[in-house]
Amino acid sequence: MIEISLGKLVLLALIALIVLGPEKLPHAARTAGALVRRLRQGWDSVRAEVERELEIEELKRTAREAAARAEAMQTEMNKAARETREQVASTATDVRDSVADVQKDLLQADAPKETPHGSA
Repeated sequence: MIEISLGKLVLLALIALIVLGPEKLPHAARTAGALVRRLRQGWDSVRAEVERELEIEELKRTAREAAARAEAMQTEMNKAARETREQVASTATDVRDSVADVQKDLLQADAPKETPHGSA
């Protein structure tokens, strides 16, 4: 905003007193004060609107970043789940193969042993 020092303010008051005279000066001062007040309110309104828009943009950016992180985590979780399923399937296959080998060994152990003819 515009900075007005005390010296400049006194100089403006003297010029206004000379130009307007003592009768019109109070009315002019009230009008100038009202104008300055309106300008300040307008400026504050514009500043508040810009700040709101900046906050909204910041929230949108934060939401986009959070969504991207969530998507990355979802992808990572899906990868981990897929790898776990593959490991479980591989382990299950290994266990089935081991059980089949044990069954085969048991069946061979239970089968009657063949003895050669004529010995005894």
